[in-house]
Amino acid sequence: MARRPVAAIAAVTLILEAAGIALLNWILGLVVDRQQMSMGGLDTDAMSVGTWVAGGVFGLYLLLCGVVLLRVAVRDRAPGRFGRILLITCAVVHGLLGAFSVGLVGWPAFGFMMVVLGLIVLTLLWYAPEEAAPAESAGNGQDAPSPA
Repeated sequence: MARRPVAAIAAVTLILEAAGIALLNWILGLVVDRQQMSMGGLDTDAMSVGTWVAGGVFGLYLLLCGVVLLRVAVRDRAPGRFGRILLITCAVVHGLLGAFSVGLVGWPAFGFMMVVLGLIVLTLLWYAPEEAAPAESAGNGQDAPSPA
């Protein structure tokens, strides 16, 4: 089945994206710091540190999502509740970033975001959580009466 390779490709993509986001924010922080740019009178040191912190936090978030996907691919089991919630939020973030990137960066960035979104959604769908057996039918072997 193709679900393990899709999860592995999604994991590698998110890990590379995490590194790219962290690197991009580090470079932007350096640019702001060296050119002494200011927006609305904000301190340039605060702006550059804020850029570095935001890039680090977002990079760690994407790295955590990539690690969850890598764990799913290696174990070939569905992620737990926390992992599913994390991957769902990651899919939503990629959908929103894709929508914003059309106007700001262009169609290739939108295409990349949609590919990553598709990989995450495919992984979530293919690794659906296992459902527990219903408690009523496990009790006495009789079926519950159907509503009339």
